[in-house]
Amino acid sequence: MATTAYGADIVQELTSAMAQIARHEAEELTEAVAASRKIFVTGMGRSGLMMKSLAMRLMQMGFQAYVVGETVTPNMEKGDTLIIGSGSGETAGLVSIAEKAKKLGGRIAVMTINRESTIGRLADITVILPGSPKDAAEGAGRSVQPMGTLFEQTLLLFCDAIVLSLMREQGMDGAAMYGRHANLE
Repeated sequence: MATTAYGADIVQELTSAMAQIARHEAEELTEAVAASRKIFVTGMGRSGLMMKSLAMRLMQMGFQAYVVGETVTPNMEKGDTLIIGSGSGETAGLVSIAEKAKKLGGRIAVMTINRESTIGRLADITVILPGSPKDAAEGAGRSVQPMGTLFEQTLLLFCDAIVLSLMREQGMDGAAMYGRHANLE
């Protein structure tokens, strides 16, 4: 078994992936989050789970952060931001959500592999994350991991980097965030 060696390969891929993210794109998204009245996040599959983790941390920082589709999610208004995590940028349900947000006057941000995707073209802010599409043929991508795994992992790390940047900007630490951590469990 080469399990730990695979772990080392994954860490190496993630280090390389994070280094490829354009700083100006990252800062533009982070500034948009800081300036938003409400922040909505969405994604499908594993990318959706990564986006839910972003909403959770933003809420713990005191932002009004919501997951699209949840029963307690309020309406979007002008000045609000929708952040989409989508490797392909072509997932039909996410395209529909982006189009609706645009009609409502919301700002759209996407973290994707493909700037020229449908969502990429709709977005006001695009952050390109490295990764291979989940439907790439064997050997076609540059990742040792299957399907969209590299994108999904990079998405999680990048979302955590946004949170750390916002924490530093606001002079906040983990102890302050813990005060907003769920306590009914």
